[in-house]
Amino acid sequence: MGQLVSVIEKPSSRPGIVRYVLNRALTGMGHERYRADVEIRGDRPADELARRLLETGKVDGVSINGNVVTVELHTNDADGLKEVIVDLYTYWVDGVEVPSDEELMAQVEG
Repeated sequence: MGQLVSVIEKPSSRPGIVRYVLNRALTGMGHERYRADVEIRGDRPADELARRLLETGKVDGVSINGNVVTVELHTNDADGLKEVIVDLYTYWVDGVEVPSDEELMAQVEG
């Protein structure tokens, strides 16, 4: 299951830069920076999001500060990046049946 992340995409005055404002903080007060040519070893939400964004091949760098994700694009194509962020906390995959509300309630009550 998981929860979708609410995301607002904001263009930057700098070409090739896109900012996303989320409804939750990923780094607390810290600032994290990730580059396409450097392996991401951590497993925190910010690490996982950066990994997913970089794996699209559309991104050269990611900076995350609190609830703001700044993306340096490899090309000027940001299509699909917002969806990567929205889906950060969903953990079902194709082929896995999503439980019904009744099944989830039975787990809580049981």
